[in-house]
Amino acid sequence: MQPPAPRPARERVLDAAHQLMLTVGLARATTKEIARAASCSEAALYKHFTSKEDLFIRVLMERLPQLTPFLDGLATEHGGTVEENLTEIAHRAALFYEQSFPIAASLYAETQLKRRHDEAMRERGKGPHLPIEGLDAYLRAEQAAGRIRADTDTFAAASLLMGACAQRAFAYDVTADRPSAHTFAARLARTLLAGIGV
Repeated sequence: MQPPAPRPARERVLDAAHQLMLTVGLARATTKEIARAASCSEAALYKHFTSKEDLFIRVLMERLPQLTPFLDGLATEHGGTVEENLTEIAHRAALFYEQSFPIAASLYAETQLKRRHDEAMRERGKGPHLPIEGLDAYLRAEQAAGRIRADTDTFAAASLLMGACAQRAFAYDVTADRPSAHTFAARLARTLLAGIGV
């Protein structure tokens, strides 16, 4: 029996970058350290990723729970009840922010790194505003279907839900009392729906 084939270098680099970004932060995770942890050369890393910012964006897109594609699908095909959908959105958002917050927090410690990161996000049409816009689009579709109140400010409602999920990642980071993502999501969806539901 032959040993399994080694994992492709790109996958090893993504895994190593994800782990280092979680443990030492984006600012301190150098491409040299990432390559060493992935058992490849720095040149091999750059064969797959154009920059550290590109690698960071790929970690967010390929190693963390995905939110935007789910929201895009809901805006066009909203099955399930509004409460079920909002619960699933909040659950995914809570997990995304919980996992991305430790990685992204170090961006704010280094202004040049933050600026390069923001430029890379803009070039790729990515950014933290997209989940809010996606949820806003979903809520507008539900509003048009008569499933939420006509006078609802859908952008504000989307901002409240996403903001609460991001705050959960930050506020409960220092305590063992963080509510589970599922429990938090259900309570958040129910509370939001009490204000916007028909």
